[in-house]
Amino acid sequence: MKALVLDLRNNPGGLLTSAVEVSEKFLDDGKLVVYTEGRVRNQNMRFTAHAKRPHTKIPMVVLVNQGSASASEIVAGALQDYGRAKVVGTQSFGKGSVQTIIPLSDGAGLRLTTAKYFTPKGRSIQGKGITPDVVAEVPKEPKEVKEPKDAAAKEKPAPQPSLDPLEELKKDVQLQKAIEVLKTVQASSGPQAQARPQ
Repeated sequence: MKALVLDLRNNPGGLLTSAVEVSEKFLDDGKLVVYTEGRVRNQNMRFTAHAKRPHTKIPMVVLVNQGSASASEIVAGALQDYGRAKVVGTQSFGKGSVQTIIPLSDGAGLRLTTAKYFTPKGRSIQGKGITPDVVAEVPKEPKEVKEPKDAAAKEKPAPQPSLDPLEELKKDVQLQKAIEVLKTVQASSGPQAQARPQ
């Protein structure tokens, strides 16, 4: 692998342990990935990288958008804080709370926010999200022009999807911006990263 675009767009998150495991693939051993601060001391926890052979030299960019939340924000925030990856896209969702379910006697449960997640540099994820290093908006779809009734009555052929996946990727504005940023990162990282991302 010469370079990497880690696409976390519309990734609503998952397990905290998985976020740490993904992050430690690209961070040096012992680096803080995320920590929590809670209402009581025993909810204050720190999660560090324990990878044996991390990929710390591969140039990389992380893609995020409004649909990136929770665990995916932990990954993006950690890689951004250490300057390990540039983050490209739009502001992420901002779901960085630890919730505990307290069972009630009638079988119901009470979900209570007991702690919040923070990036290695102390940025709260909750309600704020991850701000990209390079903002890349998706162009808005043009509004449909209403046609006269007689023209609308005629059936239009459905647009045919492209059979070439690479052609579809070329239309992805955010991905193309990520590749552009990645080329800049590769150029600035010296002769070992001359190859273009595939």
